[in-house]
Amino acid sequence: MAKKIVVEIAEGLGNQLFMYAFAYSLSKKINYDLMIDKTSGYSKKKNLMRKHQKYMLDNLNINQNYASKNDVYDNRFKRYVKKIELFLDNFFSKKKFIIEKYIKINKRKISLNIPPINKKNLSDNLYVQGHFEDQNYFKSFRKDFLKMYKPLNKYLIHNEEIIRKLKNTNSVSIHIRQHRFTEQMHEKKKRFNNDMTIKYTNELIEYIKKSIIFFEKNLNNPEFFIWSNDFSNINQHFDSKKFHYVTGNDVINDFNLFSYAKHFIVGGSTFHWWGAWLNENPNKVCVCPHNLNPSGNNNFYPKEWLRI
Repeated sequence: MAKKIVVEIAEGLGNQLFMYAFAYSLSKKINYDLMIDKTSGYSKKKNLMRKHQKYMLDNLNINQNYASKNDVYDNRFKRYVKKIELFLDNFFSKKKFIIEKYIKINKRKISLNIPPINKKNLSDNLYVQGHFEDQNYFKSFRKDFLKMYKPLNKYLIHNEEIIRKLKNTNSVSIHIRQHRFTEQMHEKKKRFNNDMTIKYTNELIEYIKKSIIFFEKNLNNPEFFIWSNDFSNINQHFDSKKFHYVTGNDVINDFNLFSYAKHFIVGGSTFHWWGAWLNENPNKVCVCPHNLNPSGNNNFYPKEWLRI
């Protein structure tokens, strides 16, 4: 029987890409088959509250090898069984689970790096769960991801005009993620989440404005293109006469458009992170905020990206 890795996929597209990238890279390094658990992550309470999020890797050029029902934890009883298995796994020499762990520092969850993995210490059936938001886990397989993470043509719409503008100008891609802490609203934390969202958005806007100044000083005639999950108040900060608003697309088509941009102002978005990381412009400049990290991973932003 073939040895296999089952990876839990959850949340939005950017997170899904990190999860799959870690598991894919591990499967190549230890020569295991890779199976996708596309149900367990979306059966959890926190994900049920984010009704706009769904499994999306089937929109990309990825082999859709799904785990069997016996290998997933997609209901309350199975999650209880998983807790027992996780406890017992501590006593086994050959581990079944690779779970990303966190510690809390100043009320912030910080992910702990996965230590070097020795194949001799692994079960024939592995289950992988975590965000793994660090390119060091998978960057050696970048050429593979450039092929696998391309959207399938059948999901793409005609965007010739915006593609032409992105290709024929010194285009700079900006992504503004709004409602970061209010997408899942616990009533007890409603006011806290609203305050956090306002603070985060204000800091993000300030960083983007500084980054725009940087590109205006260092690029010849830059053209700025803005993507966002909510454009209702963008014009308060960025005049639509000076900026190109990229609207009317679904997630996959926005993701595809990132590949045509020349440069990136990367904000607090795993979705935009992947757009920048996968972009094949050899002369691209990517900037990122020095003080805004949406991830629990301190290595979220690649070292080669400029801090603003």
